[in-house]
Order: sequence, then C-alpha cells, then structure tokens
Amino acid sequence: MPKRILTGTVVSDKNDKTVVVLVERKVKHPLYGKIIRRSKKYHAHDESNSAKAGEVVRIQECAPISKNKSWTLVERVNAAPEAAAELAEG
Repeated sequence: MPKRILTGTVVSDKNDKTVVVLVERKVKHPLYGKIIRRSKKYHAHDESNSAKAGEVVRIQECAPISKNKSWTLVERVNAAPEAAAELAEG
C-alpha cells in the first residue's frame, strides 16, 4: 500500500528534529454544498533541521517515531518568504 504524501506550511520548527506542518484541504459541506477549508497540524521528523517556519514542504507517512510523530519530511517545496527577501537584499 502506498504511503500518503501531503503538502503543507511549516508553522513551527522550535523542536529538535521536528517540524509542525499545517495541511489545509477543501471539502464540500454535506448539506449546504459550500466549499469550506479544513486544516490539521502534523508533527513531522526533520533529521537535518533544514525546514524553517513559513516554508511549504511535503511530508510522507511512516512508522511511528514518537507519540505524536508518524510523518517524515520528504522535500522543501519553496523557501520561507523572509529567507527569500534576505537573499535578494544581500
């Protein structure tokens, strides 16, 4: 069975080797039919501590690493806006 891959935004990188990723999805309301946003936070393992807050990343399902961590960081899709601005200036 293939492992799920989700794309989301890093909201916290304060823990060692862990990032918190906010994943948003759009679903249709069962009665009214309006498209609404649902979000969930996932704790993902980041071995190299490379991801920073604000970056868009991809995470993949894995065997449980700790009580809350069952995802690993696969790749950084694009860098944080603050980091990109610093690189442009300097």
